[in-house]
Amino acid sequence: MCYNIADMEKKGKIKQSLKNSFIDGAFYSAMMGFTEQYITPFAVALKATSAQIGMLTAFPNLVASLIQLKSADVTEHFKSRMRIIKIFVFFHAFMYLPIFLIPLLFKADRALWLILFVTLATSFNAFPVPAWVSLMSDHIPRSSRGRYFGWRNRLLGMVSVACAFLAGFILNIFGKNTLKGFMVIIGLAFISRFISWYFLSKMYEPPIKVTKEHYFTFWDFVKRIRESNFAKFVFYVASINFCVNMSGPFFAVFMLSDLKLSYATYTIIVTSATIAALLTMNIWGRHADIVGNMKVIRLTSFFIPMIPMLWLFSQNVYYLMIIQVFGGFVWAGYNLSVFNFLYDAVSPEKRTRCSAYFNVINGMAICCGALLGGFLAKTLPPILGHRLLALFLLSGILRAAFSVILLPMIKEVRRVEKISSLDLFFSVTRLRPIQVEGEKDI
Repeated sequence: MCYNIADMEKKGKIKQSLKNSFIDGAFYSAMMGFTEQYITPFAVALKATSAQIGMLTAFPNLVASLIQLKSADVTEHFKSRMRIIKIFVFFHAFMYLPIFLIPLLFKADRALWLILFVTLATSFNAFPVPAWVSLMSDHIPRSSRGRYFGWRNRLLGMVSVACAFLAGFILNIFGKNTLKGFMVIIGLAFISRFISWYFLSKMYEPPIKVTKEHYFTFWDFVKRIRESNFAKFVFYVASINFCVNMSGPFFAVFMLSDLKLSYATYTIIVTSATIAALLTMNIWGRHADIVGNMKVIRLTSFFIPMIPMLWLFSQNVYYLMIIQVFGGFVWAGYNLSVFNFLYDAVSPEKRTRCSAYFNVINGMAICCGALLGGFLAKTLPPILGHRLLALFLLSGILRAAFSVILLPMIKEVRRVEKISSLDLFFSVTRLRPIQVEGEKDI
């Protein structure tokens, strides 16, 4: 009887904790809506060079990845995931203040100051991520993670899109006073993150016991790439992130500097991808729970190389919106399944450490990709009059190469329904829903 009461109390705490987590996520998504698609345009407004645009992605991800080498050790030392989360998220929120003040405090080298402050902010945000991943995995049953995070991401994504539209509207209102517009949206991000921190700090932390047998160093992890399915998965995701970030930071530059699009048009194009992701996230989550995360990753990895290549065929605004919608659909399935595979493939005791090492390797890959992209953006021969189009093409080719070489080495880690990639595609697009015994068509 005591066990039942204790079990009920724990379930009640987890239920309330998930409510607090959702509110935290809503304000975090607001912060992301105000900043994610606008940090690079802010750098452009601060007269950043192509090399500095590359550094703006590279350095924050490099430093953030390196500090995560110690994230698991620090979390285990304090024996509290929530303690780490509360401290570092507070400092992450605070870092938006100096970013907000850049136009007022500095007359020269503004882009370099932006790189410094964004690097610090990204590092403070990244350090507690492994602890948060471990904490959330204790809250959500394995069998329903795809559905839950599909539902959560879809709703929170709506908040992000709304705030991204608001940010674009604010920039349009300020017209030629662009820097004042950026200060307003960064100020809103600052407020949103502090509210997020308040609700995040109220989450419940179930006890977890980590023993010496669960400890392994970063180099132990790297050395096991030949026999470890999870290590192969990490290096595949890192290779895709390397290719994506060769070109990713420069789509905003291409639209604002090369195509001379307005902030309103830019906002519509970039948010169309997010809207497409929101509309399909739940569908991907339901399918991933049944057919497995790796099946979804394989299908979406077939389309991922096409996304940057499609930019070569036309620069018509409506065409670019269609590409973004297609990209949002594909990335929704890929990102959700990568996130959930991390939960599935690792035991709870090792999850904080494995998540940290996952982020370390991916952060290094993102850094290298962005630095290489910044160099190539100035040195590649132009295609159709634009060097950046050559960069987009190269990024797509490398994505395809890594997918062909590395994907066949990775296996699904749980028992799932057998289905072909073609049938999965038809089902996700609702052309021919698959039937699963004991379930409605999905």
